[in-house]
Amino acid sequence: MELSVIIKTASKYWPMFLRGAGVTLLISTIGTIIGFLIGLLIGIIRTFPMPEKGIKKSAIKIINTILSMYVEVFRGTPMIVQAMVIYYGSKQAFDIDMSPLFAGIFIVSINTGAYMAEIVRGGIVSIDKGQFEAAYAVGMSHNQTMINVVLPQAIRNILPATGNEFVINIKDTSVLNVIAVTELFFQTKSVAGINYKYFETFFIASAIYFVMTYTVTRILRYIERKIDGPENYILYANQMQVQTPEDALHRQQKIN
Repeated sequence: MELSVIIKTASKYWPMFLRGAGVTLLISTIGTIIGFLIGLLIGIIRTFPMPEKGIKKSAIKIINTILSMYVEVFRGTPMIVQAMVIYYGSKQAFDIDMSPLFAGIFIVSINTGAYMAEIVRGGIVSIDKGQFEAAYAVGMSHNQTMINVVLPQAIRNILPATGNEFVINIKDTSVLNVIAVTELFFQTKSVAGINYKYFETFFIASAIYFVMTYTVTRILRYIERKIDGPENYILYANQMQVQTPEDALHRQQKIN
């Protein structure tokens, strides 16, 4: 491998690499956001308290069964197979003609939603039950408890896993080349087919993927630190001491 060949390839075909990277980021970003919203909704529904009896209990059971099937199917099959089935199957079975870009976003979104549903459910279940009981004790409904008490903590807890899903989506968009989505891997194959420099061309693609995933990881870590607040806030709490009568008298003397 010669460095000059890599530089020459990158300088000559950079528009194709740039377009591919842009499509990859577009699909992975929109897919992760929509998937997170899908997972959040499913996670809330699947942790809804089950009524003791009645039609409402039967309806919740049916909904939970359908959602469980959705989660298991999309978690248990590869994205590349899902892409083939949805893109080509929708055309043959339902005469729905989707563009490759729309199909790619749709596939990544519903695939991510299945994984995020379990992540969100785990985040909600991890919250101490005492917080639910305390919220109910002060008169909050289940919905108020979820919105004001549980979800803010659960979302913070699942933020690392959500970021991990984003990074995975950036890499997994490469499988969408099977339905002609012009993402980075597709563009890299096109460049390699033109110049026959496969090793050097895919080395450039590897570097681009690494830059994208590393940058996203750093940004998410920064957001996590911002949410956590200053690192020394615990020190302020540790400095709080019980004030003795002697301390109170000494402080009053200083004021006077």
